[in-house]
Amino acid sequence: MPQFFSNKRLIILLASMIILVALIGFSMKERENITWPEQFLHDTVGWTQSVFYKPAHFVAGFFENIIEMKDLYEQNKILKLQLNDYDLLASRVKDLKRENETLRKTLEKEEALTDFKVWQTTVVGRAPDPMWYQSVKINKGSQAGIKPDMAVISAEGLIGKVDEVSAFHSSIELISSHDPSNRISAIVQGEKDPVHGLIQGYDEKRKVLLMKMIPIDKPLKEGQTVTTSGYGGVFPKGLEIGKIVGFEPDKVEPTQTAYIKPSADLYDIHHLMVVERTIQEVLVEYEEDLIEGEGAS
Repeated sequence: MPQFFSNKRLIILLASMIILVALIGFSMKERENITWPEQFLHDTVGWTQSVFYKPAHFVAGFFENIIEMKDLYEQNKILKLQLNDYDLLASRVKDLKRENETLRKTLEKEEALTDFKVWQTTVVGRAPDPMWYQSVKINKGSQAGIKPDMAVISAEGLIGKVDEVSAFHSSIELISSHDPSNRISAIVQGEKDPVHGLIQGYDEKRKVLLMKMIPIDKPLKEGQTVTTSGYGGVFPKGLEIGKIVGFEPDKVEPTQTAYIKPSADLYDIHHLMVVERTIQEVLVEYEEDLIEGEGAS
């Protein structure tokens, strides 16, 4: 009996091997149709894959999108920082170009002022509105030789005069100050005879100076240049103030008022020059006045 069962197992094993080889050969045979067990197996595997593939693909895609969004956020953050750095750099370059141009004009202006003693200064303080157009503070004072009533100019034109002086700083009263005593003797440069008047007052809305006390019979034209006359005792002769942009007769006096657009930028002020008339320049003005007086007589 034990030998029979042993032979039986061997027979079953051989039979199984024969059936397996037969099935393999049958499955490898070219056929137009597959058997229903194969169809069932294929359909079952396909259905199982479709059931698990879509959720798995969705989950995988979801995490891929999260990772991609995180990468995009980091890239966007870096680009924003780079853009901010570029804007700051562009703004700095623009400021440096403007400052370089201002300094170049200031240097050229200083070289042209051969008859004046000149101090180069920088604005270090300014009152906020509504006192913006009244005064500024510069970084030099009595220790540098600055004195009250000295004229102050920029590379473009007249700015004002020194008002108060401390050891290391000075306060500058702008030509746009509303102080009634802030008057400047000025000349309208004409083709023939110069026209005299007083710069007194500033229209903040129109951003123009008021030149008053001009005789009504004196012809004026828009675009004419207005300079200091040198007669006031404070401002040297020939400093450019601005250009005429309009004029109208006075309602009471037989005079007219001219509206002067300042040559200097009274809003954005950085580098200024304090100038003092030399003895030579005063003598030249005195000789010119004598010649003019002799010509008039």
